Amino acid sequence: MIFRHRVRSAMLIALMSGLSLMSSCAWENWSRTPSEPAPAKDKLAERAVFRSEDYAVVKLRGDETAASLAQEFLGDPRRAWVIDEANQGAAFATDQMIVVPLREENRGGLTAEGYQVVPVLCYHHFAERCDSSLCTPASLFEQQMQFLKDHGYTVIPTAELAEFLAFRKAIPRKAVVLHLDDGYRSTYDIAYPILKKYGFTATFFIYTSFIGASRNALTWDQLKVLKADGFEVGSHSMNHVDLSKKMEGEIEKDYLARVKRELLLSKQILDEKLNQNTRYIAFPYGEFNPALLRLCEDMGYRVGFSVKAGGNPFFNEPLALKRDQILKKDMESFSLKLKTVYPLTLK
Repeated sequence: MIFRHRVRSAMLIALMSGLSLMSSCAWENWSRTPSEPAPAKDKLAERAVFRSEDYAVVKLRGDETAASLAQEFLGDPRRAWVIDEANQGAAFATDQMIVVPLREENRGGLTAEGYQVVPVLCYHHFAERCDSSLCTPASLFEQQMQFLKDHGYTVIPTAELAEFLAFRKAIPRKAVVLHLDDGYRSTYDIAYPILKKYGFTATFFIYTSFIGASRNALTWDQLKVLKADGFEVGSHSMNHVDLSKKMEGEIEKDYLARVKRELLLSKQILDEKLNQNTRYIAFPYGEFNPALLRLCEDMGYRVGFSVKAGGNPFFNEPLALKRDQILKKDMESFSLKLKTVYPLTLK
């Protein structure tokens, strides 16, 4: 794991050093690979006013949108952001010329000005009125989601963050990830409808012993509804204990066996109940240590989250990612957590 982190750091240094020797145009061409799935060539041949290996220009026929164009030419409506970013400010009116990029955008989010970081915003439970720092008022949560929409942020699933971290795919320049921890019923009753209203997704990190245990907890049927609607579910362990610490009097062997059981049973239950291969974990209380990370890797987890504040560049260790807990009840502190570029000029 330490070796992997060093490789990622060396990769960044090499990429950023190479970047300083190229023009921005040359960097974009060097860093991109053909997008997947491939564009519909016959449709482009029919509609393109201009076409090269890098992009095509099409004339809008009617009430087309970035999402419908992404579906038609890139094979995936979720890649609407590719078209939006190539046509900033476009009204998408009939007969307007629109650029359709045909190659993968800048993986890693590297530019001559710096590199991209991805904020992960972590919530717990919701209510109309709150008396706990871990509770978010419903009205404030809606304001925060409206803020993301109004200021051009794109909410991406943890799966796309994982692809970004592996330097396999580009993501929107202003990408944000949303996490809902623990498995409170209010995430379904309050947060879920608001997320749906704004077209956002999220990952629910649940500890399995809590599900269905009280009227304040999610049920497995509700989690299945969320999964069917495109939301992700990850592990928050089985019993929500601090996996980084030994219990009083516990020897190393017993500690490792207990942690392994927490990790393994949580994953097995999630995999069976939700018919998935659980690969994401949020550490209870955000704490981890090297032994815990090794066990996570052995158990099949590939992406892990703490609650250390800050954004995530592509070269971060994927099992030790940062998240910002949303604890304060104001919009100013929320907006300060949305930094998506780390300035590091090479000019």
